[in-house]
Amino acid sequence: MKTSPVIIAAVLALFLSGCVQSIAISTVGGIVDDGFVAFTEEDDLAFAEASLPGNLKLVEVLLKSEPDNERLLLLASQGYASYALAFLEDSDRDRARSFYLRGRDFGLRLLRQDQELARAIDGSPDDLRAVLASRDNGLVPAIFWTAFGWGGYVQLALDSPDALADIPRVEAMMEFVAAVDSGFYYGGAHIFLGTLAGMRPRLLGGDPERSRAHFEAALRLNGGTFLMTHVYYAKSYAVQTLDEELFVSLLETVRATPLDILPENRLANAVAKRKAEALLARRSDLF
Repeated sequence: MKTSPVIIAAVLALFLSGCVQSIAISTVGGIVDDGFVAFTEEDDLAFAEASLPGNLKLVEVLLKSEPDNERLLLLASQGYASYALAFLEDSDRDRARSFYLRGRDFGLRLLRQDQELARAIDGSPDDLRAVLASRDNGLVPAIFWTAFGWGGYVQLALDSPDALADIPRVEAMMEFVAAVDSGFYYGGAHIFLGTLAGMRPRLLGGDPERSRAHFEAALRLNGGTFLMTHVYYAKSYAVQTLDEELFVSLLETVRATPLDILPENRLANAVAKRKAEALLARRSDLF
């Protein structure tokens, strides 16, 4: 029985359509990837704040066609969480929580492609630690940005019992990053864990000594060039321990350090400078 030329043509059309779509998504995804790199080099905060939402919505459009695309899910997770930290958490906490959750949820979509890990995320923190113990540093970016978004939300919702219940899972994820690839994103896992341990009073699980150890580890790893380290060291540990001298010293360091000390991430350092100024302006209220 001969196959109809019409059927062959239809199959070829569908095949080629799928190939063209995949190629297009791959190409545009690569451009977006490069765009994020260029974005982190930007030092004009107003320009960056206006530019990032369009890139994020483009990533979401691409994900409609390829919902399991790992690179796009990672970009979305990183982008939404970074936007919340840079442009929302100091001015609109409700929107910041919402955007942190978007970052978390895109990251979870990526992580849940691993069925064993998906079950562990839904299980106990010990279950999660056990599964992560069998993973290598290939999982670090996805774990880091998922935990970053999740933890950012938690830090803005400490009055919520549900948010507090999430802390052990977030800690387990960041502890994995710190153990497997401590230098990832300028020692970001140590900055995160230091903030988490330093911002809470002891009765709620805070640990100032552990907080300081994490921040000092981060400073060793990034050489003090990632200025957000100093900001969160001051905001969490120094405030919680009422160490005003350290608070001022850390933030004056941020104020005095040129953005180009880390040219590939001028944006983060520009955000750090803005946050440092805001904290210094609140000095009399904090001490």
